Amino acid sequence: MDDQIKTLIQNHIDNNEVCLFMKGTPDQPQCGFSMTVSNMLKILEVNFKGINVLEDQSLRDGIKTFSDWPTIPQLYIKKEFIGGCDIVKEMYENGELKTVLDKKGVNYKKN
Repeated sequence: MDDQIKTLIQNHIDNNEVCLFMKGTPDQPQCGFSMTVSNMLKILEVNFKGINVLEDQSLRDGIKTFSDWPTIPQLYIKKEFIGGCDIVKEMYENGELKTVLDKKGVNYKKN
C-alpha cells in the first residue's frame, strides 16, 4: 500500500466519528454485507460516513492491508476498528454495539 492511500484511509478514520468502508454507498449499497452493516447503523440513527471502496481499486486493496482484515465492509468507531459484517451483526444483536457507541460518546437512537 502506498503512502497516499494510507494517508487517505487514515484521514477518513480521523475525520469521521463513525466510518464504514463499504462496497457502494449508504443509499446504494453494492453488496449484501455492506447493506447489512449500513442498515444497522441507519436503524440506530448513527451519523456515519460511508466510503465506497469500489471507486478505487487501490483503496479497496489498501483498507484490507491497513486493518489486516480480509473482507469489506469494515467499521471504525472513533478511530477503532470494530470489524466486518459478521462481527458487527453479532454486536448489534447482543447489544454490544450500543455499549461501544455509549462508551465512545457517539449519538444514536436509544430506544
